[in-house]
Amino acid sequence: MTTVPPATAELSADEARRIALRAQGFLGAPDRRGGVRGVLRHLGAVQLDTISVLARSHELIPYARLGAVGRKAVEDAYWTPAPVGTSPARPHAFEYWSHAACVLPIEEWPHFAFRRRAYRARPHWSHKLADGVYDTVTQQLRAEGPLTATELGGAKNGGPWWDWSEAKVAVERALMYGEVVCVGRRGWKRVYDLAERAVPGDLLHDELDDRECVRRLVALAGQSLGVGTRADIADYHRLKGEQVEAVIADSGLVPVTVEGWAKPAWADPAALATVPRGRHRTTLLSPFDSLIWERARTERIFGFTHRLEAYVPKPKRIHGYFAMPLLSGGRLLGRVDPAREGRTLVARQVSLEGPKAVEPMARALREAAEWVGCSDVRLERVDAPALRGPLTEALAAL
Repeated sequence: MTTVPPATAELSADEARRIALRAQGFLGAPDRRGGVRGVLRHLGAVQLDTISVLARSHELIPYARLGAVGRKAVEDAYWTPAPVGTSPARPHAFEYWSHAACVLPIEEWPHFAFRRRAYRARPHWSHKLADGVYDTVTQQLRAEGPLTATELGGAKNGGPWWDWSEAKVAVERALMYGEVVCVGRRGWKRVYDLAERAVPGDLLHDELDDRECVRRLVALAGQSLGVGTRADIADYHRLKGEQVEAVIADSGLVPVTVEGWAKPAWADPAALATVPRGRHRTTLLSPFDSLIWERARTERIFGFTHRLEAYVPKPKRIHGYFAMPLLSGGRLLGRVDPAREGRTLVARQVSLEGPKAVEPMARALREAAEWVGCSDVRLERVDAPALRGPLTEALAAL
């Protein structure tokens, strides 16, 4: 373990919480001028997932920070299509493996060279691939331009979702290696292109060594978190602990102590320079939101235990399939498992921390319903029966 230098600041638990909220875009006036692309650059990574209840997670994340931004505007901000018949416009983002499968600012392409090299040196693949298939797929992209897996020959063999076709296996392998990139989607399908054609020339290189790549990602994670332990910082882009250890002293982050945190922490010096003040967002959070995607950090900062139960057998679920935490006043005050039936948002299961959570939950439900085009909200189960009546009344009053 690297010796931890003396702390430059001592933070209370409340100060650390507020720093984290501001760093994640939930405290202070939202950057409406920067819009969705500003959110992406600020967070450094927006996680993707196939689950769509209210909306897909990559839509929910800017919505939580900016409010009712148009859903088409979200898609366009990530994946601006190139004009027909012209050379591709400079992309704003690309998809790659970060915390998980994520949308990343295109400017960060050079800093994932260490991961591309690692995949090329030690490929982790359970799918077999016949000789020549990889070259056939890349040659087809070269000849025909950007294509989906379906257009390359089919994404599946006809079995379960992981039963990929050889074309799909080949193009995903090429994506991990960095020979192919996804800078757009078409009907939720990845559109693959050769990196040499799609990535801007000034960014298309693997010149940075592993240490410099990791140092940059550690610095970005610290800025996006505001303050975090080494484990928090490593988890943001799924780095190894020893990778963080090797560069954190040179990352620009400064050591701090936080009340109640058992382990040393590091902070973005810019986050320490001013007191975090401003308006708190009241909103529902995707379980894949970077504010809460690491369970241990969420428990440490908010005293709130949360897990995604979509992959838990239904009889064992506690809070529901896609329970979304309620953020209000800088606290996590409850959660709701939503669904949509026509133009009705259905709150299948609502859990509230107490009476003070009633009005914020009603407001968050009504705003989310309007955002996805629902005119009504229907409550099914409220875990605290005594709060069902007040929640129903609060919804009716909005």
